[in-house]
Amino acid sequence: MRKYLFAGLLVWLPLVVTIGVLRWAIGLLDGVFASVLNAAQAVLPDKADQFLDMLVHIPGLGVIAVVVLLLITGTFVTNIVGQWWLKQWDKLLTHIPIVKSIYSSVKQVSDTLFSSSGNAFREAVLVQYPRQDCWTIAFVTGKPAGEVAVLLPGEHVSLYVPTTPNPTSGFFLMARREDLRPLAMSVDEALKYIISMGVVAPPAGHPLPRPVEADPNRVG
Repeated sequence: MRKYLFAGLLVWLPLVVTIGVLRWAIGLLDGVFASVLNAAQAVLPDKADQFLDMLVHIPGLGVIAVVVLLLITGTFVTNIVGQWWLKQWDKLLTHIPIVKSIYSSVKQVSDTLFSSSGNAFREAVLVQYPRQDCWTIAFVTGKPAGEVAVLLPGEHVSLYVPTTPNPTSGFFLMARREDLRPLAMSVDEALKYIISMGVVAPPAGHPLPRPVEADPNRVG
C-alpha cells in the first residue's frame, strides 16, 4: 500500500504544484489588471462601467493584457523616439525624493539581470562554501567594482549562492576566479539541481577544464 501511495504521489505532485504556481501567477496579474480597470472607472464616463466590470471577470485577461503591454512598450523603447522618452522618464523619477532611491536601485538590478549584453546569471560554477572542501553551486553575477574592487587583489567575481529548495533567497560572495570550477551545465539545469536538493541531476556533459589551483604559498 505504501509503495503504491508514493508512486501515485510522484505522478500527481509535480502536476499539482505546477497548476498551483500558474494559478497564483495568473491571479496576481488578474488582480493588477482589475486594479487598473477600477482606477479607470473613476476617469471614464459611467457608460463604460458595465463594459469594464465585464472585463474584470474574464479569467486570464490580465495575463494577455500584460503581455500585450510589454510587447508594445518594448517596441516603443527600441526606437530613437522611445529612447528619448525613456530618458526623460528616468530623469523625472530620479529627481523625486525617496522614489529615486528605490527606482534607481531596482533599475540597476533589472538592467544587469535582463540585459542581453550582460553576463549575470549566465554561468554556473562550483565554489567552496561554507568552508573548504564543501562545494555548492553558485551563479556568476558580475565583477566587484568601486572601492571593493580596489581592495581585492587579482581577478575576483561576484557570486550568488542560492538556498535549497527556495533559490530566491541566498548569499552574496566575492571569490577569486581561479578558485572556482566552471560547470558545463546550463543555468536552468543548475537551478533544477538546486531546487531538487541534488535529486534531479543534469545529464553528464563534457566538463569544462578546471582552473589552475591556487598556490598555497601565494602572498596577497
